[in-house]
Amino acid sequence: MASHRKPRSRSRMSGGLRTTPAVGITTAALTSVALLSQTAQAAPAQPTKPSLQEVQKKVDSLYRQAETATQKYNSAKEQTDSKKKQVDKLLDDIAQRTEKMNTARQELGRFAAQQYRSGGISDTATMFLADDPEDYFAQNRLMSRMTASQKKAVDDYQEQQRTTAKKRTEAQENLQQLTSSQTDLKTSKHSVQTKLSDARVLLSKLTAEEKQRLAAIEKKKEKAARKKAAELAQKQKAEEKKKRQAAEDAAQQEGGSGSGSGAGSGLSDPSTGTSSGYAAKAAKALAFAKTQEGKPYVWGATGPDSYDCSGLTQAAWKAAGISLPRTTWDQVEVGRTVSLSDIQPGDLVFFYDDISHVGLYLGDGMMIHAPKPGAYVREESIYYDGTGSIHSVVRPA
Repeated sequence: MASHRKPRSRSRMSGGLRTTPAVGITTAALTSVALLSQTAQAAPAQPTKPSLQEVQKKVDSLYRQAETATQKYNSAKEQTDSKKKQVDKLLDDIAQRTEKMNTARQELGRFAAQQYRSGGISDTATMFLADDPEDYFAQNRLMSRMTASQKKAVDDYQEQQRTTAKKRTEAQENLQQLTSSQTDLKTSKHSVQTKLSDARVLLSKLTAEEKQRLAAIEKKKEKAARKKAAELAQKQKAEEKKKRQAAEDAAQQEGGSGSGSGAGSGLSDPSTGTSSGYAAKAAKALAFAKTQEGKPYVWGATGPDSYDCSGLTQAAWKAAGISLPRTTWDQVEVGRTVSLSDIQPGDLVFFYDDISHVGLYLGDGMMIHAPKPGAYVREESIYYDGTGSIHSVVRPA
């Protein structure tokens, strides 16, 4: 007898395993992976915030790059100003020569008119209207029939023509150089502004607490620099005392009559080796620089209300009657280089491998300088950025 039981469904079984639940598990797993993938794409990892030391290092680097660009700007501006003066002078000269040439032309025209009225030789009129008067006058027939005054007038006219043409060519060349200098000036200006803007953006992202910590780091750095300056001052004083004692001993050995002659002559200081003339000029330069303290650093500025580093040293030594070039790169070539151990007040202290900064040595390891954007002319240790930052010392007079 046939069974009346309903056959079991085989769609849910395969080899003893239930297939439908397995499909459900796989779908859930794939859905989880997709959701995780979407979450990762929607919320990318945030970039790590730079440390305060990294920010300070980056800002200092930008300021240094800005100073280098400032020196390029100063150099380009100096060249631009110089070329502009040359071009203006040439244009004035050309105008004067053109006026003289017109006067000579009028004189030739007067001769031609006289000959026409007198019915004489009309070759002068022909010459005057010719495209090339010089070739025309090369003809011996006409030259032999001209008076001395007529020949002089023609010679003057030809000379003015040649000289004016030469000056015009020179003016065109200088105008091209002026255009090139103006382009360099614009490029350097943009570079300075970009570096300073980047530095401001970095600093603006600091919190109030981070700014306080950064100030504390700067203060600690300044304290270490002053300590280093004091060590230099102490060493210099010891050396000066030793030299002074040696000079006195030498004078005593030569005899009491000559012992005071060297010190009283005012020619030099035996303890430092510098002449009294240099010391007097340096004192004037330093006196000027001290009166500028508190004025802001402004790139490209030469006073009187603001300065960049080389603008300050140039103005200070100008007050002492010494003319220095505009840029640090040119100032370092003036005078003579001295060792750091022989540094004296008034000497120029240059910094970094690219010689992009300069200060005026005050004495006791300190200098007066225009430090950087946002700062003011101030007295600071020559070790303000470490011993390794000092490039050279120059005595400019």
